[in-house]
This record gives sequence, C-alpha cells and structure tokens, in this order.
Amino acid sequence: MHPYILLAISIAAEVVATSALKSSQGLTRLWPSVLAVLGYCAAFYLVSKVMNHMATGVVYAIWSGLGIVLISLVGWWLYGQKLDLPAVVGMLMIVGGVVVIQVLSKTAGN
Repeated sequence: MHPYILLAISIAAEVVATSALKSSQGLTRLWPSVLAVLGYCAAFYLVSKVMNHMATGVVYAIWSGLGIVLISLVGWWLYGQKLDLPAVVGMLMIVGGVVVIQVLSKTAGN
C-alpha cells in the first residue's frame, strides 16, 4: 500500500483514539478505553511502516501536525470545545508547514 495512504489511515486511527480517550472519562469507561488503546496501537504500527519509506522527520511532522488540526476540529464538532482566533491561526500555520514540506522539501519522499 502507498505510504501516504498508510499515513492517512494512521492519522485517522490516532484521531479516533484521541476522541475515544476523551470519551473514556479517564479510562473508566470500558469500550471507549478499548477503542483508544486499539486506535493508538494501529496508529503507531502504521506510522512505523510509513517510516520505512519516508524520512522520519517528515512523517512525524505530517502525522502530528494533521493530527493536531483534526483532533481540534473533532473536539469543536463533537464536544463543543471552542477554537479562538490564535488557535485557528496556529492550525493554519501547521497546515502551511505540512504543505511547504510536501511541495518544497526534497526529503519528503526519502
């Protein structure tokens, strides 16, 4: 499978796991806790496979950056958490950084 597809699945697994962690109420609810653990296991396994095909720093920048943005949006949508202007500007900067890496960096495919 293409490394970017694996990376996207890994990011999705991490976002699901983090959302489940919020719903687990401190790991006191069984099924959200199980989903969190399984989601993180899947996310780390897949990101480790992606690192066999791409530079570690690039993989981690994309994985963590997009994960931050997506989980912030999920928190806003599912849990009613507020995103103020500095948070939105910061997330746009993160996305901009990922775009710069993908478009301009020669290490993105290593």
